Amino acid sequence: MKEVYNFSAGPAVLPKEVLKEAADEMLSYENSGISVMEMSHRSKTFNKIITEAKEDLTELLNIPSNYKVLFLQGGAHQQFAMVPLNLMKNKKADYILTGQWAKKAYKEALIYGDAKVVASSEDKTFSYIPDCSNLDIAKDADYVHICENNTIYGTKFHTLPNTKGKDLVADLSSCILSEPIDVSKYALIYAGAQKNVGPAGVVIVIIREDLIREDVYEKTPTMLKYKTHADNDSLYNTPPTYGIYICGKVFKWLKAKGGLGKIQELNKKKAAILYDFLDESKLFKPTVRKEDRSYMNVCFVSGDAELDAKFIAEAASAGFVELKGHRSVGGMRASIYNAMPIEGVEKLVEFMRDFESRN
Repeated sequence: MKEVYNFSAGPAVLPKEVLKEAADEMLSYENSGISVMEMSHRSKTFNKIITEAKEDLTELLNIPSNYKVLFLQGGAHQQFAMVPLNLMKNKKADYILTGQWAKKAYKEALIYGDAKVVASSEDKTFSYIPDCSNLDIAKDADYVHICENNTIYGTKFHTLPNTKGKDLVADLSSCILSEPIDVSKYALIYAGAQKNVGPAGVVIVIIREDLIREDVYEKTPTMLKYKTHADNDSLYNTPPTYGIYICGKVFKWLKAKGGLGKIQELNKKKAAILYDFLDESKLFKPTVRKEDRSYMNVCFVSGDAELDAKFIAEAASAGFVELKGHRSVGGMRASIYNAMPIEGVEKLVEFMRDFESRN
């Protein structure tokens, strides 16, 4: 089998150990004679899987006891609607725009209330994080929303915005579990699993219990109420069972690696290898302001679209796949999530040095 390093932004690389375990259990999970893929979500066996997944995630993130963990469907895009439907009590919310997903979340919120942009980096193609130390937050705003790590553009909030006491809602799709965080600083966290946790089809929601209310937007569908899912332990309907099972295995893999402190060290080391090369390269240039760079998504260009295309093609032939930048910005993007081994980044830099010497 050809060895490749998968730099896809999502669905993204998963730990090989997890994939091998899942392969071994594909036909029969724990001598049950059936696969998790064909197992009832009401069974005792699956209840153990989802319960352990919640417990392991709670341990990894040190989630306070007054928060609920939900495994939902619909991805982050569905959360763009669920958040205002459930949290916009005063019909007001403030949004910080640092990329396409934050912008989409803001546009969705406009359907349900008065959403206001309080900071944006769109003026420079979202290549930096705006100053959020003294924002014009509305006194009656229900929450302030951010996308913490911007997959397309390769930026990251390394300091959370000053919300002036208002609840912070954050899309952590591409950085969740990449570092320790203080969950108590957030009112609600949501994250599509397919970038740094598991397969597509699962979205993780971590929500403070006082926000799980019955008095939500009056026309909110039953399936879009957090209370529906919280009251039923994420089993109101058939959840994405196999995806949750894989997420649970990734949580155990992270614990075995020493937890999020150890993972953060490794992620910083991987990012430094690539950024240090880019900063000294005469051919490739990083596209993000230094202090705002993501450790998960590293974006760069050569300045020549034809040369970018040549690099992407030659890299793929050499076993470095999915390096093409998002269609909206072009260039290249190396997504180096938790499961990307350090040797993958080292070998990519070796290839880039060679490409540069030849071009």
